[in-house]
Amino acid sequence: MPNTFFGLTIGTTGLYGANLGINTTAHNISNAETDGYSRQVLNQKADSALKANGTHGMIGTGVSVYSVTQVRDQYYDEKFRSNNSIAGYYEAQQYYMDSLESYFNEIQLEGFTSNFGKFNDALQELAKDPSSLAVRTQANSYAQNFCDYINSTNTSLEQLQDNTNFEIKTMCDQINSYAIQIAGLTKQINTLEVNGGTANDLRDQRNLLIDGLSNICKITVNEKIVGVDDVGATEYTVRIGDKVLVDTYDWNSIKVVPRSEKINQSDIDGLYEIEWNDGQRFEGLHCGGRMQALYEMRDGNSEENFKTEKGGNGAKDSTTLTVTGANITEIDKLHIPESGTIVIGDKEYTYKGFKANGSVNPTTGKMEITDYEFDLNEPLVRNYTNCEVRIGESISYKGIPYYMAQMDEFSRTYAKKFNDLTTTGQDMNRDAGLDYFNGKTKVTGENYIFQYSASEQASGIAVSSKTGKYAPAAGEKNYASYYQMTAKNFSVTKEVYDDPKKVVTASEVTDGTAKNDLVLEYLNLSDDKNMFMQGTPSGFLQTLVAELGVDTHKSQNFNKSQQNIVQAIENQRLSVSGVDMDEEAMNLIRYQNSYNLAAKVISTMNEMYDRLINYMGA
Repeated sequence: MPNTFFGLTIGTTGLYGANLGINTTAHNISNAETDGYSRQVLNQKADSALKANGTHGMIGTGVSVYSVTQVRDQYYDEKFRSNNSIAGYYEAQQYYMDSLESYFNEIQLEGFTSNFGKFNDALQELAKDPSSLAVRTQANSYAQNFCDYINSTNTSLEQLQDNTNFEIKTMCDQINSYAIQIAGLTKQINTLEVNGGTANDLRDQRNLLIDGLSNICKITVNEKIVGVDDVGATEYTVRIGDKVLVDTYDWNSIKVVPRSEKINQSDIDGLYEIEWNDGQRFEGLHCGGRMQALYEMRDGNSEENFKTEKGGNGAKDSTTLTVTGANITEIDKLHIPESGTIVIGDKEYTYKGFKANGSVNPTTGKMEITDYEFDLNEPLVRNYTNCEVRIGESISYKGIPYYMAQMDEFSRTYAKKFNDLTTTGQDMNRDAGLDYFNGKTKVTGENYIFQYSASEQASGIAVSSKTGKYAPAAGEKNYASYYQMTAKNFSVTKEVYDDPKKVVTASEVTDGTAKNDLVLEYLNLSDDKNMFMQGTPSGFLQTLVAELGVDTHKSQNFNKSQQNIVQAIENQRLSVSGVDMDEEAMNLIRYQNSYNLAAKVISTMNEMYDRLINYMGA
């Protein structure tokens, strides 16, 4: 049987329990608007009862508070993080697609089609009065304006590629920061929980970091208790793909490494690849989240990279690789860099130059490439026979390189068609016509001569990088193929632009009078439905802009839809772990009443003891 004063002990446990309940409720109310905070609940039970001597009954001893835990649902956490990765992907994708679309805005700006239309309007005026130097100068100006627009758009795309590249580095630093903080919090949590209890607020901080990390890339989280009876330290791992980012107290870091070689001809220098600290490659194209969207936008080529499944051949110790059966057979669509990285089988090599042989298709009149030859920097480590060869990854997404390549293709194709006409005529001085559209060399800024050298003609070379062992001999003319022309260097030939008399308007000039038969042919080019797969030059440009508009609209819809999904999941998660102010107000009243009643018990017991001690012996 308990002693006479046992009732005070029971009342005291009630006071302590109610007081802890009020404190927990106050903590919830104070953090109602704190990001990542999970509602905490007081867990209590009846204290161990005492056996009544001489009977079979038990006597209660009050209440025992055994823990304060946070209310979270792991299912909603995992569901939120997987969808948050998708949301991060579409959010980054939409941002950069909106930026891309702004550079091709045909409605608010004078875009491709309007500039191309003005150039053709100037040609119409030239056809009316081909002898006028003023009209010739005007045509040159509109032609150069069109070239300048293509140049500036290409520059904008380069800047956008640089922005995505910089953000990749920023995301890399952020992942490292998250890893360090998660490992540090895990150590603090285990230090506090090793003797029992739960470090609720620290766990909330860690979960908030995990949520942020899930937006950058797709992650998997696993927590395993290693103590006895589910009490003690835990093993906490965070993985990105198959690699462990955080292993309880340890973490792996990642770093950016600038590419030494380009993948696409128009890529800017120094694009980053990401590596783990052990040197293994970070698979940015398959990591999900914002990081994958950045990779796809920066490197996306709509699977139009250079490749062949069975065409690679080379002998061991040789530095020459021949490639047949490649997917790219037209010079206008060739966008591999002059020197770069090439994958043969499953091994990477670097090449310093290439050439391609070809012949003219009698049906289409186009030069078709039959085979390639690459000048490698290092000898082949084994014999390669009919093996797979590729340059860059096949990325289905239409990113910045895709639109750069489209502009290159337009510039080359239209320029070649135009130049093929001008070089058949005479200028006002009765000299042979020069190429009207041209490019500029990187070193001297001089215009190219779109002809094959004697050695190239003899060997049937269709295109050459002009680098490595295919570099031109000293003093050789500035011969080039249209591969060397890009949207970046596309321009009117300087000699023609400076002297309007060199504008070719007729196939032949007689009696000192300029005729307009070739000008009419120039105008016909704008209606040439066989020039591009999309039809006319205007059709090509309009299709490009429309394609971009459709992709941008799709990314906007996907982003909006995914944001709604994430918000719905977040609301579900908050319905479990979020603080409900009405519920907490009720708890406050409930614990207050409990506290008052426990105090009443002690007050009543006090009166009883006072009567017992002070009045019983009187």
